[in-house]
Amino acid sequence: MSTLDEIAKEKQRISEALARIEAQREKLAGQLSELEATERVLARYSGDAQARRRASAKAPAAPRAATPARSGKGTRTGVKTAAGNRTSPSLGDQVLALATGKTRQEIFAACKGARPNHIGVAIARHKRAGRIEERDGRLYAKHSPTTEQATAV
Repeated sequence: MSTLDEIAKEKQRISEALARIEAQREKLAGQLSELEATERVLARYSGDAQARRRASAKAPAAPRAATPARSGKGTRTGVKTAAGNRTSPSLGDQVLALATGKTRQEIFAACKGARPNHIGVAIARHKRAGRIEERDGRLYAKHSPTTEQATAV
């Protein structure tokens, strides 16, 4: 019976040590995310180019449990080349082109790689600007006056 008691005590000791290590890991992950956020703020508001390079070099040493802070700068769908023209249409242009009697779900499915909330924002922006109208749950692009004049001439 003493062997079973020793095993139970050892299991208890190991699980307590594991809990302490996990708590310390979470604390360090929080500190790391705070430092990264501070580094991004410093890089944004200082004219130091070296600080910007440090902030852009992201190589996390360990996986973090907490959600990383975002700097507000995302990737753009339409990348500009050196000449200044786009190599692919922006998400707003894609949404406008797809608004030919399709539902929101069909547009979400057609815009691969884009997040649904970003597509929803693009749709809302087009609706506010009057470029898209919704009828019977389907989205239709309105023709602009310049397009109608071009086709009439």
